[in-house]
Amino acid sequence: MPLEFELCPGRKVGGDHPCFIIAEIGQNHQGDLEIAKKMIRMAKECGADCAKFQKSELEYKFNKKALERPYTSQHSWGKTYGEHKRHLEFSHEQYRELQKYAKEIGIYFTASGMDEMAVEFLHELGVPFFKVGSGDTNNLPYLKKTAQKGRPMVISSGMQSMDTMRRVYELVKPINPNFCILQCTSAYPLLPEDVNLQVIQEYQKAFPDIPIGYSGHETGIAITIAAVAMGAKVVERHVTLDKTWKGSDHQASLEPSELADLVRSIRTVEKAMGSIEKRLLPCEMACHNKLGKSVVAKTKIPAGSVITLNMLTIKVAEPRGFPPEEIFDLEGKTVKRDIEEDESVTEEAIENYNTRTKC
Repeated sequence: MPLEFELCPGRKVGGDHPCFIIAEIGQNHQGDLEIAKKMIRMAKECGADCAKFQKSELEYKFNKKALERPYTSQHSWGKTYGEHKRHLEFSHEQYRELQKYAKEIGIYFTASGMDEMAVEFLHELGVPFFKVGSGDTNNLPYLKKTAQKGRPMVISSGMQSMDTMRRVYELVKPINPNFCILQCTSAYPLLPEDVNLQVIQEYQKAFPDIPIGYSGHETGIAITIAAVAMGAKVVERHVTLDKTWKGSDHQASLEPSELADLVRSIRTVEKAMGSIEKRLLPCEMACHNKLGKSVVAKTKIPAGSVITLNMLTIKVAEPRGFPPEEIFDLEGKTVKRDIEEDESVTEEAIENYNTRTKC
């Protein structure tokens, strides 16, 4: 199977395609539809490919006692955890309004389905792909049902082991080949020593026929840029309009200027990855012409002499002579004419010199 697939209509990921950048709004909208729209626009203006939310059907995600437990955190929007979550949860109609708005301004829109019923709603909504949050990655019945919907999938791997990720791959791949796995560590904010970017390379070895990406919760943008340089084809970062707002995700989120810097930096790194071919480039010719060195006669070499290495040296010279890497090939060659001391050694002065037949 190819290492690339169409994640959104007209937008492939993997292979040589640009990294797909997801701006994870999550629930950083504070339960306010207008703030959510501002964040979608911000993601678009900063150059992200997709604005993503988190959708839950609370009675299917939590049991009653979990919803009824007191929630006294400084980040709480209610006296109980249920009240807190209900404040942050948009209705189906609000999701349709947000989806319409994203389409109008030209950015892909999706959400993590945080339970099976949320996935059903998102499927009905027609999102281009499903995002599987780390909390559901080892929820194998959920994964199977989500894969069976047939939409592309992006699967985070926070809190999971390599053995679990192999099981995830083996479950999803036969059902739905269009998915990718993101290296992720579920801590907010994430310390650099817990990022483990090398897992990206392990995933690339273990799952060579799917794209691999990175979902980051660290502060700053340097680590995410490094992930792209290591081959991440999808990246996801939480975003916010203000890190000081109430909510546990804001501190590990990027403000607009940071998101814009991240997108620009990723696109710069992609250009810099370039080609695997090492050669003299046109952009290097000016430097090469000015500073490139040649083989020069250390002493006068009379016509008919057989060259030894002690007759030669290497200098920046005019006119250009043999390049330094050919100096050893000149040993044992016969000189056709006198070569003066400090003169460039050129091909026309050497008998039967053929660059195609030298060792």
